[in-house]
Amino acid sequence: MLQELRRREPIFHRPQFGTTRADHRTMTAEDFWEVGAYGKRYSRGHELDVLDERQRDPQPDPWETDESHCRQLAKACYPLTATLRQGERVTRRATGWRRDTDGWRIVFHPGPLAAGT
Repeated sequence: MLQELRRREPIFHRPQFGTTRADHRTMTAEDFWEVGAYGKRYSRGHELDVLDERQRDPQPDPWETDESHCRQLAKACYPLTATLRQGERVTRRATGWRRDTDGWRIVFHPGPLAAGT
């Protein structure tokens, strides 16, 4: 499971899984939510709006992930944790994945800054 989900991270940065709003809606659960680096909670609608804006003006966004771990919490529920480095910015990511009959859905996605960054 770890390798399968790692191929999808960082979420919304893998063009093979889609780049349109419809693709991103398919990737996320209806009750998806995210917590940003500074602790603010964002709704699915807000995240979809941000992704639409990024598609209108794509910018280089170099990143690398490491220290990935995955563990089954319940039937079809898997959190994937990793450290994400975007230049000097380091966050500890956790993506909550749920396996539905028609594929993977992202349920939640907190990404607080790592200590000292």
